Amino acid sequence: MTKTLISHLDGVSDDTLWGMWVRGEVEDLLDLPFEGMRIEIIGGQIVVSPAPTLGHAMILHDLALAVTTASMSDPDYPWVAAQGVNLCRETAGKSLIPDLVVLAGDALAAAGDADTFGLSPDEIEMVVEVSSPSNSEQDRPPKGGRRLAEPNKWSQCARVEVPYYLLVDRAPKEAKTTLYCIPDPSTGAYLHRESWDFGQTIQLPEPFNIEVETSRWRPWKK
Repeated sequence: MTKTLISHLDGVSDDTLWGMWVRGEVEDLLDLPFEGMRIEIIGGQIVVSPAPTLGHAMILHDLALAVTTASMSDPDYPWVAAQGVNLCRETAGKSLIPDLVVLAGDALAAAGDADTFGLSPDEIEMVVEVSSPSNSEQDRPPKGGRRLAEPNKWSQCARVEVPYYLLVDRAPKEAKTTLYCIPDPSTGAYLHRESWDFGQTIQLPEPFNIEVETSRWRPWKK
């Protein structure tokens, strides 16, 4: 199933769209079958994506488990992993739901106690995205180094200066994991990257200092 992409709606401004999204009214506006789907607002557009496969979910489990294992073995380890968290900005054009976020445990606890709608970029240390056939171009850098006409997740995270962006690309021709860092907000790009092929052990450097085994990871089926 391919994603559904809906541009700005007639008569609905970004500010109004943002408010409706926060209040959970976008579903009523669009009248689409949302069960088992993810709704995001990327570059001023409403993006509806199908639920991920179990292979996709397994990769996220492995990454989250690596963070959790590190925190359990070291009481001073600061990081936790969370799924299904809104990355919020003040406008609808900069609001998305990463596959996984890594942040300080006390920041997640404070947001949970306050029952906030989402997290701000300065509360997040790393965004993790696992690509899917329906929306992989939203997760990757623009082809040829060119900026997209409408920002995608990769460029938005760089623009709001999320320090690290981890992309697990399951495309059969890629099958690799890339850690991007050093965001440049002026261009919406990350200036440095390091990659590991599927099967290699990912070595996430400081400040994470964790290893992730990828021998079970597979590309999506053609």
